[in-house]
Amino acid sequence: MDLFNSSKDKNLLPFDGEVNYYGSLINPKKSQYYFDRLFQNIQWENDKAIIFGKLIITKRKVAWYGDKPFKYTYSKTTKSALPWTKELLELKEIIENQIGEKFNSCLLNLYHNGDEGMAWHSDGEKDLRKNGVIGSLSFGADRKFSFKHKETKQTVSVYLEKGSLLVMKGETQTNWLHRLPPTKKVQKPRINLTFRIIEPR
Repeated sequence: MDLFNSSKDKNLLPFDGEVNYYGSLINPKKSQYYFDRLFQNIQWENDKAIIFGKLIITKRKVAWYGDKPFKYTYSKTTKSALPWTKELLELKEIIENQIGEKFNSCLLNLYHNGDEGMAWHSDGEKDLRKNGVIGSLSFGADRKFSFKHKETKQTVSVYLEKGSLLVMKGETQTNWLHRLPPTKKVQKPRINLTFRIIEPR
């Protein structure tokens, strides 16, 4: 597996997509502030997925926020977006100013420790803008994040630091899978925010 750290000017994927890692945009003290506020104030709930016709409830917790009560369906379950909190609006503005994009929604994930992760998948749900930008902010524990090309199976990985921003765009979701691999080395929680663009049908 190819581990890398790179500048925001370089595409981290070798082909068929575009991913930029900006590193820590938010200093450690402010990152801890946002982690605490999100941990306490977000309306977290266990994620649900229907796999092979069976309802699975995850240890990982999720929340869905947006400009409007957007419907978002993935893993055969549908969520309705909650109104933005003060902190989410602040963070949305930070990354919009950084990358020059506008977002209208955010999916949040709370991983209690390294045992909890995310399997290989791509964010290609029909509710999302096709080839739209996804901005991913991380708080709490540093975790490895991996990509795998759907055809060649080539993989690349990066360690996401607290307060850091990762941006996926172009044909990344069409051609690449990504995951948060579980690890026994991490005992602390992590909160991840993925700002997205919903295009209501």
